[in-house]
Amino acid sequence: MHTIPSEGGQATVRYGSGGVCLISAVPNQGFTVSTTQSAPETLTVTFSASRHRSEVTATTEPVDKASVSETSF
Repeated sequence: MHTIPSEGGQATVRYGSGGVCLISAVPNQGFTVSTTQSAPETLTVTFSASRHRSEVTATTEPVDKASVSETSF
């Protein structure tokens, strides 16, 4: 399991041979959370607030990795 922190909260995922699986997504105060998984190997967790969005993307292709994109508006 891997925990990925962001300004909006933290996501915990598990990487496996069948793809990536969400364990938990905990938003920080003032944020909401949503998830999308378009394919077994890619999971996106989005933490949203009125003036900020944190997007955590975890993938198993081509290797297990996670990235965080922060956007303020």
